[in-house]
Amino acid sequence: MYYLTQNLSPQADLSAVPATVNYAAPELTLTDLQGETHSLADYRGQVVLVNLWATWCPPCKEEMPSLQAFYDKYNDKGFTILAINDGESEAEIEQFVQDYQLTFPIWLDLTNISTEQAFKTISLPSSYIIDRNGTVRLMWVGGISRSMLNKYVKPIIMENQ
Repeated sequence: MYYLTQNLSPQADLSAVPATVNYAAPELTLTDLQGETHSLADYRGQVVLVNLWATWCPPCKEEMPSLQAFYDKYNDKGFTILAINDGESEAEIEQFVQDYQLTFPIWLDLTNISTEQAFKTISLPSSYIIDRNGTVRLMWVGGISRSMLNKYVKPIIMENQ
């Protein structure tokens, strides 16, 4: 059997390429790991990467270091990541956050329903870029590499700086 990956270099970027979209960010209100309630609307004026993930998801695990590094680099430029966990226990999530040394906000969707309905997806990971005006501009289904973040998200962050 022939596999396409046999001809790829070890440095090949196999992350998903985003789809360009254009729709208003959904209304979504969830709690974080500290029990505080937040809404997507609270982040108007920032560029937001909403990342839907789970601790058991291999591509979710793979993309977390890239997401954290990108967050560290651009957080002071009005960029944030809202990582929304898909229905796992707080203990599992807290251990994952500690293991991966995540510092961006982690929200909980304990039912798996709110976020999936809001973004009309059941795939993990899925990510969405919301611009400063509250418009969803990019959508990923699958893991994101640092090079894809630099190529597609950095220009949106730099708009209106």
